[in-house]
Amino acid sequence: MAVRRFGKSDRDWTKGSIVRNLLELAWPMILSSTLNMLGPTIDLIWVGRLGDNAVAGVGIAGIVVMLLQSLVFGLFVGLQAMVARQIGAGDKEAAVHAARQGMVISAGVAIAMAIVGWLFADSILHLVGAAPEVVAIGGPYLRIMLIASITISFQMMTNATMVASGDTMRPLWIIIAFRAFHVALCPFLVFGWWIFPELGANGAALTNALSQGIGASIGIWFLFSGKTRLRLSLEGFRLDFRAMWQMIKIGIPASISSVDRTLIGFVLITLVTAFGTLSVAAHTIGQRIDMFLILPVMSFGQAAGVLAAQNLGAHQPERAVRTAWLAVAYFSAFMLIIVTLIWFWAEYPLGIFTHEPPLIALGSTYLRIQLVAYLVFSLVMVTGQTLNIVGDTITVMIVSLVTNWGIGLPLAIFLPKITNLGVKGIWWAMAAVIVIRAIVFGIYFLTGRWVKRKI
Repeated sequence: MAVRRFGKSDRDWTKGSIVRNLLELAWPMILSSTLNMLGPTIDLIWVGRLGDNAVAGVGIAGIVVMLLQSLVFGLFVGLQAMVARQIGAGDKEAAVHAARQGMVISAGVAIAMAIVGWLFADSILHLVGAAPEVVAIGGPYLRIMLIASITISFQMMTNATMVASGDTMRPLWIIIAFRAFHVALCPFLVFGWWIFPELGANGAALTNALSQGIGASIGIWFLFSGKTRLRLSLEGFRLDFRAMWQMIKIGIPASISSVDRTLIGFVLITLVTAFGTLSVAAHTIGQRIDMFLILPVMSFGQAAGVLAAQNLGAHQPERAVRTAWLAVAYFSAFMLIIVTLIWFWAEYPLGIFTHEPPLIALGSTYLRIQLVAYLVFSLVMVTGQTLNIVGDTITVMIVSLVTNWGIGLPLAIFLPKITNLGVKGIWWAMAAVIVIRAIVFGIYFLTGRWVKRKI
């Protein structure tokens, strides 16, 4: 069967050029993930004009929201695994059935988060040590965000379903639409411009909820109207607790891995604070730059995972393996270019964030230490994302937990103490974790056990 031009809803991603398929699936995902990260940044830009307490309240509440969203996103990995396999097998009816069960899970998760928000928003902020004046602003913001989680949950569900089916363009257009709405409306609700009420930080939360609601509505319309690769309907719908449990069983380890990444980051920043404000600033800016590198390679890994899962569903394990390794090779070549640029000109990206010479010098040291990790980022991210989306989430969880807490944290604690490295000891520990993880994932991938994973 000839492979049809990109954009056709009936394209078979298990045929044709692997490299072309990778690139065409990945680039919309890279843009989508970047735009998705803009939400908290947009809120802070406008809320920052309301004072330090508002910034602190929204900042802390935003971290809590990110943690909970990480947990939810992990659950949808199970949905992606099932939909991608069934699409690869040519069984759209089973894929639709899985997507509808995913909607039920979305509703359940949203209700749980709304209850948590309604009852415990202030208590959560008190628990993390926020001052009363910070809780006064952050509490209502967090409450609105969690009560409105129905919109966030369904937006994530529709996005995960379309991506797993092999449609990454429509999720991109959806994100462009609701982020444009977010950017435009936020200052009006925060400051009470024109006919809108002045809601302060709550206006930012409400804008987030409304924009995500637009995204969820468009996504649901795409799915139920057949404007994407799957056409959902409620005809013949039934609750399938076995399928839902299968999704949750695959998704829980992915949720743990996702939350683990956030938690280890919190712990490491507490260790960095012992070395002073300059070290914290260098660490923070360095991690912002890290994120610009992580997002594209993670998206590339998701594209590889979707293609690998579809190929496994189509009983083409050799093509699934080749897809993953080609993704590793191509993005490794890209990262090699990035590493070379940073080695010689690390100061330039730091200049975007600061003009302080001591901070630029220390931040450059951070980046040059992380070059070791950047060289193997592609292997870690592509293999990790591929394993998740083909359903081998337990392996990823175990490797993540062991390398972070069993190796990385002890190294981060003791290297500064037993050497003269200071805060650089923490940064070397971070790089060592990535290298070790790359070795473990690489060896596991070579065993081929993951291609035999049944879901």
